[in-house]
Amino acid sequence: MELVTVLLIAVGLAMDAFAVSLCKGLALKEPNPKQMLIIGLWFGVFQGVMPIIGFLLGTGMYDLIRDYDHWIAFGLLLLIGANMILESFSKDEEKVDADLGFGTMFFLAVATSIDALAVGITLAMDSSDIVSSSIIIGIVTMAISVIGVRIGAIFGDKLGKKAELIGGIILICIGIKIVIEHLGLL
Repeated sequence: MELVTVLLIAVGLAMDAFAVSLCKGLALKEPNPKQMLIIGLWFGVFQGVMPIIGFLLGTGMYDLIRDYDHWIAFGLLLLIGANMILESFSKDEEKVDADLGFGTMFFLAVATSIDALAVGITLAMDSSDIVSSSIIIGIVTMAISVIGVRIGAIFGDKLGKKAELIGGIILICIGIKIVIEHLGLL
C-alpha cells in the first residue's frame, strides 16, 4: 500500500482518538506535557496494535475470501466511515473526565481503536506491510492525540464532531479507491 494511503488511513483512524483527546484537554483545563504524552501513548499504542491483530485475523481467512476481498475491505471502511459520520451528527456529547487512570485510559484506547482492527483485516487483503503500516498509524495517532489534548484545553470540544466527520469521509474514500483499483478502473 502506498505511503500516502497509509497516512490517510492513519489520519482517518486517529479522528476518534482526536475527538476524545479534545475532551480530555477540556477536562484537564491546563494539561502538562506528561499528561499529553500519556494520552498520546495510550491512543497511539492501541491504534498501532489493533491493525496487527486484524491483519492476523485477516490473513487466517484470506484463502476463503480472496475473490471478493476488495468488496469486504470496501464494506468495512464504508461501515466504519459511515458510523463516524453518523456520530458526528449525533447530539449526544461524549462524557470524558480528567481521569488518566489505567482503567479509564484502557477503555478509551480500546473504544477508539476498534475500527483499526477492521482496517487491519483490510490491510491483510491488500498484502500490505503491516509492521510499517501499524507503526505509521500509531505514531500519527499519538501525535494527533497530543495535539488534540492541547487544542481541547484551548478551544474546548467544538472540533470533535467535525474531526469525526472528516475521518469518516477519508475512510469511505479509501474504500472506494480500493474497489476502483481492484476493478482496474484506475
